[in-house]
Amino acid sequence: MAPTDLENLLDMGFEKAKAELALKKSGNLDQAIEWLDKNADRSVDEITAAETAQADDDETNPNVEPAALKPGEVAQSLVCNDCGKKFRSQAQAEFHASKTEHVNFAESTEEIAPLTEEEKKAKLEELKRKAAERRAGTSAQDKLEQKRNEEIRRKSTKETQDIKEDLKKKEQLKEAAAKKREKQEEIAAKQRIKAKIELDKEERRLKAAKDKAEREGRPAPSQPTASALPTTSGPIASKPASAYTAARLRFQTSSGNIQKTFPVETTLFEVASTISQDTGIEVQSFVQNFPKKVFDSVDFGASLKELGLVPSASLIVR
Repeated sequence: MAPTDLENLLDMGFEKAKAELALKKSGNLDQAIEWLDKNADRSVDEITAAETAQADDDETNPNVEPAALKPGEVAQSLVCNDCGKKFRSQAQAEFHASKTEHVNFAESTEEIAPLTEEEKKAKLEELKRKAAERRAGTSAQDKLEQKRNEEIRRKSTKETQDIKEDLKKKEQLKEAAAKKREKQEEIAAKQRIKAKIELDKEERRLKAAKDKAEREGRPAPSQPTASALPTTSGPIASKPASAYTAARLRFQTSSGNIQKTFPVETTLFEVASTISQDTGIEVQSFVQNFPKKVFDSVDFGASLKELGLVPSASLIVR
């Protein structure tokens, strides 16, 4: 535990009463030092007499210690047998006992010489230096705390920036995937249209051949098996998916099948909310059998168009 201001003044050799009076009048250690320096040549009795016009008797006032022994008196002092520290007055010994809880004291015939003016000034300078070091230590601690807070702020800012960059990259990947999927859907739609045109041509050729055979009275030529058209999870589209404004979805739930139509910009989360309201089922994911795909909470923020569920799809509710 750091010594108190009063203990610092007593260790310098000042009287307890004078030290207490200095602290009482100043309020802090620095001002107390200045007050003691100004009143170094005045005793407590002189200071008290000037202020109250009634000085206390030094021999009856326990808080005042005489500056020096009177002529003819035997020099005496008190010593603490617990730590070996010596005291010029009983008041100093009692103060020491109250702070350290030492109780083993003895009288000594050794006279403790009072501090000289040079020693007092040296003690004052040392006390001032200690006070300055204490203030510097407090300032250094404040600077360290400020530096620590700045590091925390920078770390928080960097983490926020990293999160924003990560989200931006995810959005870019999501947008690129959506464009790629849309391009693939357009290519597939064109292939389906081309196949449908070829099938129509073949059907017209076969019909013309049949009509001609009937007119000529001979059997109709055998019809070759039509090649299968490219299929999707929904009916064949005659135009690209990007041209549709609505999606027809068929849901297979534990309570039966449901058919709904949604705008193509509707998110899968909104679709799940609608199904939950209609059936009371808490939707966790959707499963598409062909092509095989699972749409979970990661995909709920995407639209039906982005997920390739346009113009139609069949989903299993999980």
